[in-house]
Amino acid sequence: MNHKLLYVWVFSILAFAKAYPQQTTNQDSYSFSLEEAVNYGLEHNYQTINAKRDIAIALKQKWETTATGLPQINGGLNYQNQLIQPVSFLPASFSGGPEGEFVPGIFGPKQNMSLTATLSQLIFDGSYIVALEASSTFIDFSENANNKTKLEVRKGIINAYGGVLLTQENINILTKNRNNVQESLNETTKVFENGLAEEEDVEQLQITLSQLNNQLTSSIRQKEIALDMLKLALGIELKAVITLKDNLESLAIKNINPSFSNEVLDLELSVDYQIAYNFTQQRKLEYKLERAKSLPTVSGFINYGTLTANNNFVLFNNNQPWFDNSIAGLSINLPIFSSLGRKAAQDRTKIAWDQALTDLDRTKEEIRLSYQRSLNNYQTAIDNYSTSKDNLRLAERIENKNQIKFREGISSSFDLRQAQTQLYSTQATYLQSMYEVITEKAHLETILNTPEFLNKN
Repeated sequence: MNHKLLYVWVFSILAFAKAYPQQTTNQDSYSFSLEEAVNYGLEHNYQTINAKRDIAIALKQKWETTATGLPQINGGLNYQNQLIQPVSFLPASFSGGPEGEFVPGIFGPKQNMSLTATLSQLIFDGSYIVALEASSTFIDFSENANNKTKLEVRKGIINAYGGVLLTQENINILTKNRNNVQESLNETTKVFENGLAEEEDVEQLQITLSQLNNQLTSSIRQKEIALDMLKLALGIELKAVITLKDNLESLAIKNINPSFSNEVLDLELSVDYQIAYNFTQQRKLEYKLERAKSLPTVSGFINYGTLTANNNFVLFNNNQPWFDNSIAGLSINLPIFSSLGRKAAQDRTKIAWDQALTDLDRTKEEIRLSYQRSLNNYQTAIDNYSTSKDNLRLAERIENKNQIKFREGISSSFDLRQAQTQLYSTQATYLQSMYEVITEKAHLETILNTPEFLNKN
């Protein structure tokens, strides 16, 4: 009995040990550098997945259009069983009867069957030729839309990744500031209890500590939201665990490239320009389609069939005769007069084409303006980063000096609070400047759409 209990006990422990790792690994976990996050997101982001499917749809649609001008074969089977056969009336004189009278009779077999096969071929159709051009243009549009999606997804991932790092760095700084203020508050409280400090000194530090605690709690919540936004951009379930390998400062330094400002804007590489150009081509093809409707349509066909009939269902017997038939033909449809309807359609599509060309010119100017604005923002972000980094060192020195003066009783708690407030504001500005260097660089790269990025991804 004891051996049995021991066996059950050992078996239970082994089963639990085997099951426990499975429970701990049910939740997916990921670790990414920024480059790894971008590469992963370009494959798994929900928008990029559907953009790739749009290309697949365009390819299928092109073949669907092409197939309409290729040979078509259709087959048919027709079987009839006349449950009550129709009666026909013949003149009685045919069988020797009196003139003017008719004799009822049933003619034809009760059951009959026919098999047919028809081969048809479109010989000429102007609309078909235009449709082939349109399908190729649609593929180009889908590919450009896919590239646009990839660029936007990449930018979104960089922004989200930087947002997580920003909140994490903010949490670290706020935690450090809170601990320093807490330490100062503890020391000042003891000094006050000994009658060597004023109560206002304690109260000022309490106010600062309370504000820092609130900011820290808010930043922790913001980090969770930022992580969820990054997971969504990457195409990862929100319940997954994700850690980041890079830090904000190293990414900011990596993205500072003053020579990048010398990049020349090539409009033809801009995705927005390519999409606008695709739109003009689409409107042009619509105009050509309306003109093609004035041309004749020529098609041909050849038909082969066989049929048999009998009063009984013996249609598939070997001795049942089948009778063949075949027809070949040519069909020409020539539009002659449409009460100027086709002319109105041509004029309408020509106007729409002109509108698209005007929109293309507007898009060019918008891209140039967006590039200049983005370039200015990127250069400003670099300048702000350099300035805020220097200001942070100064603010730390000022705050440190005021801490020493406050402890020695030379300066008031109000002066210390001003120095701390200045430091905290400078810290926030410094973090924001690093984030803006990263995001503005990504925005500028999106506008330029450089070949290096295309080849890399």
